[in-house]
Amino acid sequence: MSPAPGRGRGDEHVGDWPQTLAEKIIGAHARERVRAGQIVVVDVDLALAQDGTGPLAIEQVRALVGEGNGLNLKVPQALFFIDHAAPSPRAELSVAQATLRNFCAESPATLSDIEWGISHQRVAESYAKPGDIVIGADSHTCTAGALGAFATGMGSTDVAVGMVTGKTWLRVPESVRVDIELESQASGRSGEAEALTPASVGDPLLAGPFTRGVMAKDLMLTIIGSLGADGATYQALEFGGSALRALPMHERLTLANMAVEAGAKTGLVA
Repeated sequence: MSPAPGRGRGDEHVGDWPQTLAEKIIGAHARERVRAGQIVVVDVDLALAQDGTGPLAIEQVRALVGEGNGLNLKVPQALFFIDHAAPSPRAELSVAQATLRNFCAESPATLSDIEWGISHQRVAESYAKPGDIVIGADSHTCTAGALGAFATGMGSTDVAVGMVTGKTWLRVPESVRVDIELESQASGRSGEAEALTPASVGDPLLAGPFTRGVMAKDLMLTIIGSLGADGATYQALEFGGSALRALPMHERLTLANMAVEAGAKTGLVA
C-alpha cells in the first residue's frame, strides 16, 4: 500500500504527472484538471438518502426550493430508500417513512420502498455507473466505488443541496493505491498461499486463494489493520492487483463498503 506517485499538496503543475482514478473522475465532473488538495465544485450524477437521513434532506430541499416553486431537482437521479427500519417498529418512524413516500410522489425523486432491498445493493445493481459521482446521506455510500464510481457519504443538508442544484463541492482527496497480489505471482512461488499476509507501506498486500470461510471482509479487515482505523482519513483507497481481478463483484462491494472504516473518503476498484 503506497501513496500514488507524484501526489502532494505542494506540487504546483497539475499537468506534470498521471492522475489517479479519483482525480480523473472529479476532474471530469469539475470540467478541469485537478490535483489532490484542490477544492472544486462538481456535477453530481446521483444523490441518495434513506429513511434515517431522508426526512432532514427533504426538509432542506423544501427550504431551498421555496414555497410555490415546485420540486424540480437538477440532479439527474435523486433516490430515497426505506431500508433501515423496515418494516417500521414505531409510530415516529412510520411518519418519517411517509415523508419519503409523499415527497417522491410529488417530485422527480425515485422511491425504493421496504420490499425493494438495501440502498447500497440497489445503487450498485441498478443506478450507479463507472465514472459517476455519487453522494449519499449515509456513510457507506462508498460501496458504489466497487463499480469505479467516486461515491461518498455526506450530511443530509449537503445531499439536499446536491439534489436541488445538481452540484456539490469536494476537496480532491489524496489517493492510496492498495495492490492486492496473488502471493504466487508476487513471489514466484507456486502452490497454496497464505490466505492473507499484511503488507508494509509501499509493498503489495499478498493474498492466496481464499479457503472456505475466508471472504473479502477478512481481506479488508487486514487492510484496515495495516492502515489503522483512521489511517486513510479523507483519502481515496484505490484497489487493484491480480488477486482483486479474481474477486467477484459482491466481494469487491465489500472492500469499497468498508473503506470508510479506515476513515477514507471513498474506496474505488481501479
